[in-house]
Amino acid sequence: MTATTHDDAVHRQFSPQATAYLNSAVHAQGEDLRQMAAIAAAQPGARVLDLGCGGGHVSFHVAPSAASVTAYDLSQQMLDVVAAEAARRGQDNLSTCRGKAERLPFADGEFDLVMSRYSTHHWQDPGLGLREAFRVLKPGGTAVFADVVSPGEALLDTWLQMIEALRDTSHVRDYSVAEWTRLLTEAGFTLQGVTPRRLSLEFQSWVTRMRTPDTLVAALRHLLAIAPDVVRAHFEIQADGSFSSDTATLVVRKPG
Repeated sequence: MTATTHDDAVHRQFSPQATAYLNSAVHAQGEDLRQMAAIAAAQPGARVLDLGCGGGHVSFHVAPSAASVTAYDLSQQMLDVVAAEAARRGQDNLSTCRGKAERLPFADGEFDLVMSRYSTHHWQDPGLGLREAFRVLKPGGTAVFADVVSPGEALLDTWLQMIEALRDTSHVRDYSVAEWTRLLTEAGFTLQGVTPRRLSLEFQSWVTRMRTPDTLVAALRHLLAIAPDVVRAHFEIQADGSFSSDTATLVVRKPG
């Protein structure tokens, strides 16, 4: 059997779907994006790192007020799509860089703002990734992390992680707000605020975007259909399998 790594899983899942993530309505809009853009606008001329940029939507939203934006991702195909879209938009202050969140090729204190959206649940070592984000942020700088979060209750958490992993083999974990707070504090950050939100996910586009195999799509439909009432109620599971997830936007500061 050929050995594979978690990085291989990320490449396999995301590289062929780079354009789909650029065009995904779930990723291209949302109150969390507007919140990030407002934070960047309040610091005009900032040097911004978009950590785990995916389709580049954070980068595109903050570029108008930033001095420079570095879109950083493990997938070169994602970065190629982001670079092409930035050129189309005339955002010549946006550049791309490839690598892992846990090993950033940047100097200490290189960025005024670090932002990351829907990325951390793919990181193999989130603690190390957050420590790296802390390292490259200047003293007194702000970081913003937005992601799907676990409800923090055992039964709901089990169901969430199960359907996420079936849909996407590169999924590691959706962390609860309590877990996020611990990880961020251990990395050295000071928590400034948490904004909870809900994210509605239409089932067919959710699995199509990830190219989930038919056998796993069938398993997902079956699991969602037999979910216990407490799970169905919390995730607002619909007859077609569509559901809602909890998300949170966490704003933190590096002391200094």
